[in-house]
Amino acid sequence: MDSFSVPDDNSELDSHASSDRLTRSNTDIDCSTPGADSIDYSRTISSASSYSELTDDNGSTLDPPVSSPISKLVRRASPSVKKLGMKKNVDMLDWKAGSEEKAFSEIEMMKEKFSKLLLGEDMSGGGKGVCSAVALSNAITNLYATVFGHCYKLEPLPAEKKSMWRREMDCLVSVCDYIVEFFPSSQTLPDGTTLDIMATRPRSDIYLNLPALEKLDLMLLDILDCFQKTEFWYVEDDKQSLSTPSKSFRRIVQRKGEKWWLPVPCVPDTSGLSERSVKELHKRRECANQIHKAAMAINNSILSEMEVPESYTAALPKNGRVGVGDAIYRSVSTTENFSPDLLLDSLNMTSEHDALQIADRVEASMHVWLRKANMHSSSKSSWDMVKDLVADENKNQVLASRSETLLLCLKQRYPGLSQTTLDTCKIQHNKDVGQAILESYSRVLESLAFNIVAWIEDVLFVHASVRKRSRARQEQSQQDHPPSYCSEQ
Repeated sequence: MDSFSVPDDNSELDSHASSDRLTRSNTDIDCSTPGADSIDYSRTISSASSYSELTDDNGSTLDPPVSSPISKLVRRASPSVKKLGMKKNVDMLDWKAGSEEKAFSEIEMMKEKFSKLLLGEDMSGGGKGVCSAVALSNAITNLYATVFGHCYKLEPLPAEKKSMWRREMDCLVSVCDYIVEFFPSSQTLPDGTTLDIMATRPRSDIYLNLPALEKLDLMLLDILDCFQKTEFWYVEDDKQSLSTPSKSFRRIVQRKGEKWWLPVPCVPDTSGLSERSVKELHKRRECANQIHKAAMAINNSILSEMEVPESYTAALPKNGRVGVGDAIYRSVSTTENFSPDLLLDSLNMTSEHDALQIADRVEASMHVWLRKANMHSSSKSSWDMVKDLVADENKNQVLASRSETLLLCLKQRYPGLSQTTLDTCKIQHNKDVGQAILESYSRVLESLAFNIVAWIEDVLFVHASVRKRSRARQEQSQQDHPPSYCSEQ
């Protein structure tokens, strides 16, 4: 069934009704085309969702449900015909040459993406695709990679990419309009009769987190829009000239992983940036840092609410000590005061890859100890056996609690740490559509905020280096040419 149909010139179309029919549906959203190169669960997979019309048994189009709680409470306009580029037939004053062709091309593009999403990454049509939750999560991740994947500078997002981001994200997130929960309520009829009914309201996690994520999204785009006219600039590695002192900046800006392909920030070689620019950069860095923390908190909250997949539980080691290693086990099992910071300092981690491996081991052992702590033995024939069981249960609870503290401290020390094995497994096996949208949305916003902070820190680091070299040159010049004083006669 064709989700989007363009009316001919002779048909009469009500704008509001057609908008609802085009953008609201109870059709189950399935999946998208895979994007292996763009799949990245690093705190950051490929089209938009599909919507179809409602029809009765006779084939006539039915009106969609009236209730749209999220759109009213969040005050987010649902996707409409105008957002897809279509206009009313009677609006001929705003017609421009080529607008109709552009509208048709955008509609066809959206229809193609919705069709691939509905197939669930199974282009054969055999019904072997992934579930709707994974499809939407992949679509949001791939959309982020398409829009922001080649952004390496502090500059406004191009208008086309910004329009694409807002249009397709609005389509994907609009699924949350119909994720509701029932609660008992009462309704008074015109004759005064009171009826007890079950009313609907947005699900609590969506009602709390979705408006916050949309606000964080707008704030990040506003931060990028602020960098229109700047005192610094960027130089590509293959476009450096002899007159540009940016070759030395390549040695100054040491990025993690030696990402040599990234552009190098440059500032005036005389005195660096002005005090006003430095203050603005510090202000925006702090704002982006707070957005990063907020998005990370939402992402961690959603991941913690997801169920642990059975495949992950089946692969856990039988003994937590074997999984975490002897060195870490001795530290977390000691009866003295446990210090996660001292333990992390003693591990001598040299890269985020080592930190991720330790996080996976600690998290796996934590779940082993939690599972043992929650187990209850059915045989209680001996009092000594009961005492041993209670002692083991308390010990496992302490080990699990300390492992959780160690894992939290590790993630705070490495804020850009990739998703752990458990987090990735939860995302891949999750079947809750609402949690999938919130998790992927918060993850990509977290990645964007982290990148903005890193870009600002690069510019500030180059500025500090230029100021330091400038002061060193002045001191050296004063030593080579000391001031001369005339003797009094």
